[in-house]
Amino acid sequence: MAGPDLIVRNVSWQDDMVDVWLGGGRILRFAPLGEKAEECALIDGRGALLLPGLIDAHVHLREPGFEYKEDIASGLTAAAGGGFRAVLAMANTKPVNDSAAVTRFMLEQAADTHPFGPRLYPVGALSKNLAGQELAPLAELAEAGCKALSNDGVPVANADLFRRALEYASDLGLPVIDHCEDPHLAAGASMNEGRLSGLMGLKGQPVAAESLHVARDILLAQYLNLPVHLAHISCRQSVELIAWAKARDVRVTAETCPHYLLWTEEMVKGFNTLAKVNPPLRRMDDVEALRQAVREGIIDILVTDHAPHADHEKETPMDEAPGGISGLDTALSLSWTLVQRGILSAEDLCRLWAHRPAEIFALPSGNLTPGDPASFILFDTDATWTVTPQAMRSKGKNTPCLGQDLPGRVRLNVVDGHVVFQDAIVS
Repeated sequence: MAGPDLIVRNVSWQDDMVDVWLGGGRILRFAPLGEKAEECALIDGRGALLLPGLIDAHVHLREPGFEYKEDIASGLTAAAGGGFRAVLAMANTKPVNDSAAVTRFMLEQAADTHPFGPRLYPVGALSKNLAGQELAPLAELAEAGCKALSNDGVPVANADLFRRALEYASDLGLPVIDHCEDPHLAAGASMNEGRLSGLMGLKGQPVAAESLHVARDILLAQYLNLPVHLAHISCRQSVELIAWAKARDVRVTAETCPHYLLWTEEMVKGFNTLAKVNPPLRRMDDVEALRQAVREGIIDILVTDHAPHADHEKETPMDEAPGGISGLDTALSLSWTLVQRGILSAEDLCRLWAHRPAEIFALPSGNLTPGDPASFILFDTDATWTVTPQAMRSKGKNTPCLGQDLPGRVRLNVVDGHVVFQDAIVS
């Protein structure tokens, strides 16, 4: 076996302390601490936890068209610091990613600004201009490099069009990610519908606005025997429908976000626009249902739904502010909060953030075994950090976490053997 070109020393792996030998972009072996090797580069991991590189299957990087919110360079920089080896970027750009030219532009921007990673995988639009009237040129998008298809942000209300989208996408071997939302029930909503929305005098979104479309997608997937992936699930009723589908071997997968596992509608009290997100934060009963679903695999993966906005856009009345939370910087720390509380385990995080996303979206495996690509992170579980605009690498500072202390820090991010992020404390 050829010698290593990089050794990451003193890391925590499977309840042991080891050195990781890397060579040719792959993991060569896990060696006892301090084992001698020919001269090569060394990094001291200082006891940090070794985890597979994360995959975020749902981000909005805003470029082209909304670079004042985020661009591909800043979004991938935030992803690198957040522990991600890959992100799937949604199509609601300007122009919409409904043509090969836009797909290629996104890939070229990623290659120019982050040639060694994190990897950007474009998600093509299901319909032209996301209008929900006519299918986009799906084969063209697949050939240009899209890894999935979605109308995220503007749900496809036309069930026949969505059926045809599932059929064509299946022929192309691309997953369909659906934003489940009835556009009429959800129109103009600023938060969850219930007693609190009534007290605040705000239009609320009922859980049925989501679960109606979840039911539609499940029934279509069952009838067609085709897969569908359901985005950012937020409520108990949707969880129960997904559980019903999986018990009948319907080919459905689903995601949720850390904010739906941690926060409730109470976060919007005081008209806190930083907590305005779509779908909205729900009740504690919904949070508890989602936590159980994530543990049991009814919800397959976690995503950020990273939705950066400029400060001035959130500094408006609640009914005028855009929905969305900037999530790449904080996702792993928020997820680790769930581990600290005993809601999830570290093994759950590896499944939810790395292994299952790779399976669902046919991405390179993130397993940490000798011979696999060297894509991993070092996570300092003993550290804490304060969420400030300066500490966030995304252009979007719109998070309810501002001013809070969060647990855990990414100290190192390696993608295919290349160091794409290194914290100053790791040397």
